[in-house]
Order: sequence, then C-alpha cells, then structure tokens
Amino acid sequence: MEKILIVGCKNTMDDVCIGCSRCMVAFNRREGAFERYKDVDAELIGILNCGGCPGVSIITRLIQVKLWNTPLNEQPTKIHIGPCLADHCQYYDDVVTKIQVKAGIEVIEGTHSYMPPKVFA
Repeated sequence: MEKILIVGCKNTMDDVCIGCSRCMVAFNRREGAFERYKDVDAELIGILNCGGCPGVSIITRLIQVKLWNTPLNEQPTKIHIGPCLADHCQYYDDVVTKIQVKAGIEVIEGTHSYMPPKVFA
C-alpha cells in the first residue's frame, strides 16, 4: 500500500488554500499527479507545510512526521509537492533538493491540476 504525504507552502496553506481541499479532492478522485494511484491501494496520511521561507525547517518537519507516526506504524512511501510550492516558491529547488536527499523515498512534483490558466478570463 502506498502512503502519501503532501508538502506545500506554509504561507499559502495558512492564508489562502483553505485546508488544502484541492489536493485532497484530487487524491480522492485520483486526478492530476494522483492518477498514478488509480489502480493502486493508497492512503493520504498527511499534509505538511515547508515550515516557512526559506524552507530551512523542512527536514526537521519530516523527522517529526517520522517520530509522530512511528508508534502508529505509519510512514509515507511517496511525497508529493503541492503546486503552491512547485509553482510559486522562489526557494523551490533548495526545498525539494533537501527533501529528495533526506527522505529516502520518491518525491513527485504535483498534486492537483485545478488551477485556472487565467484568473479573470
């Protein structure tokens, strides 16, 4: 079974994204980057923010996920990077590189594809 952890932007998640519902909807529907799980048993086990600019605490936050979930026998097998981080973060390359180097599991850019191409068109 795949266990999915989503990592997004702290600023966006706290102020704009309203509980990251689009990421969860896409996962439940197996749309966007989650289409890969269409015929796979998979669970969303968490949504984590980067810790804030410039992403210096992302590794500490991943360690916390491991520590808090170890007694539950739940660990992520895949990490997805939300569009709030992938599309808008000036520190994206550094944050994702840190995650890839330390996580030891596959890191996938993307979650949902529900962003409109134009805001007011």
